[in-house]
Amino acid sequence: MKLLILFIVLNVANVIIQTIKSIATIRCGKLVAALVNAIAYGLYTVVIIYMVCEIPLWQKVAVVALANLIGVYVVKLIEQKMEKTKLWKIEANFAIKNKSDIIKIKKTFNINNISCNYIVVGSNVIFNLYCYTKKETDIARDIIKNLNGKSFVTEARTKLF
Repeated sequence: MKLLILFIVLNVANVIIQTIKSIATIRCGKLVAALVNAIAYGLYTVVIIYMVCEIPLWQKVAVVALANLIGVYVVKLIEQKMEKTKLWKIEANFAIKNKSDIIKIKKTFNINNISCNYIVVGSNVIFNLYCYTKKETDIARDIIKNLNGKSFVTEARTKLF
């Protein structure tokens, strides 16, 4: 029983560290990525040795599968909680025929609580939209598409006040 518990703990720890390693390799600098990789593969070596222990194969399979479900879920949940709020700026360009087109577009964004301002450039109007959530961004994207606009999205800043 002690062997099974140790196998479970090692597998959950391994999955968590391997998931962190994947994220760190993409998001962190060289030193942090190298350090997390070293730890991950060091623990992985221990897990490989325990794979040949006297536990039935079906239990090993169940432990590895559950460890992956739990470990990846926990890391992604923590990553999501740590993610900073971002303000996304969408620049949308629409061809217009008259001022009523501008009023219609602005009203559509206002009804959907999308903050915006605009500037008229010849026969086009450029709207600057500001979205705080993915839901707002999706709504803005749908509106732009439905009104035959073209858009460009940028991250305006990574921290809010």
